[in-house]
Amino acid sequence: MNHRTGPAGSERPLDQAYDTALLDLDGVVYAGGDAIAHAVESLGVARAHGMRLAYVTNNAARTPRTVAEHLTRLGVPAEAGEVITSAQAVARLIADQVPAGARVLAIGGEGLVEALRERGLRPVDSADDDPAAVVQGYSPEVGWGQLAEAAYAVNRGVPWFASNTDLTIPTARGTAPGNGALVEVVRIATGGDPQIAGKPLPPMHRETVIRTGARRPLVVGDRLDTDIEGAHAGGVDSLLVLTGVTTAALLLAAPPEHRPTYVDADLRGLLTPQPDVTDAGEGAYRCGGWTVSVGDGALVLHRDEDGEGGPMDGLRALCAAAWTQAGDGSCGLDAGKALDRLGL
Repeated sequence: MNHRTGPAGSERPLDQAYDTALLDLDGVVYAGGDAIAHAVESLGVARAHGMRLAYVTNNAARTPRTVAEHLTRLGVPAEAGEVITSAQAVARLIADQVPAGARVLAIGGEGLVEALRERGLRPVDSADDDPAAVVQGYSPEVGWGQLAEAAYAVNRGVPWFASNTDLTIPTARGTAPGNGALVEVVRIATGGDPQIAGKPLPPMHRETVIRTGARRPLVVGDRLDTDIEGAHAGGVDSLLVLTGVTTAALLLAAPPEHRPTYVDADLRGLLTPQPDVTDAGEGAYRCGGWTVSVGDGALVLHRDEDGEGGPMDGLRALCAAAWTQAGDGSCGLDAGKALDRLGL
């Protein structure tokens, strides 16, 4: 297997090296209802530099119009056509497999219902409505009764779909159960497995390409198991930002399909070149004045006397050492002291 052994460098700022940013929302642009620090300003500058912005989210609860209005209120002008949701991806997946105008038992919010109607399907709310399919999409209003209807339909042999299976979702108050947790409830009651559309799987990538027409896209996300894995599966480059669920420790332990092309603290990383990580010899790696070596089962961080790089440069060097050591697996080296030194 070909595997990434360290973050890549880019001599050009990323908003000039790529034509379209495919941006996750929760944990990247906002958390709950509020913008993440530096997001609004950074996206404004990237757009002014000519980069197209598209917002690609596994959250199926809201309509693209509602998401675009939310972004605009935060200071990021957006149109509904710039928002791509897992609800749209799963609706296309269903429409490819059921008769035109078929009834679909929809367990989710307005975003899911609108996406089904866009594809000419008829949302219903009971297993007794003779649905041709049942689909689950995240909504905070989903309750026991709706999950029971889904279970009744699946147990009768109705094809089952899910917008995504993210187990958690970030909110302003912390981490909450996501659509994947609700899918597990139906799975336990039925023993079945749904067809899944959202990141990191191909239906979501297909939907994004169809709707954006991006030629050189850059996936920007905060999750290794959805955003970065989805970019890996689609064969496109990615930027991980540390404003959401992924910690530096999780990044160092990432298996090959979860290793981003670039890593930065937040969306300001779109506006700058990315420094190279160089091989310093004897298993050591250097970036921006930080050098990382391996010793006694741990990653050891050294600071050059004249080093000017910040914590992200140290993290990039740590990634190179950890991923190289791990190969196609996951690194088991202790990085606690090194990350403490970087404040990560």
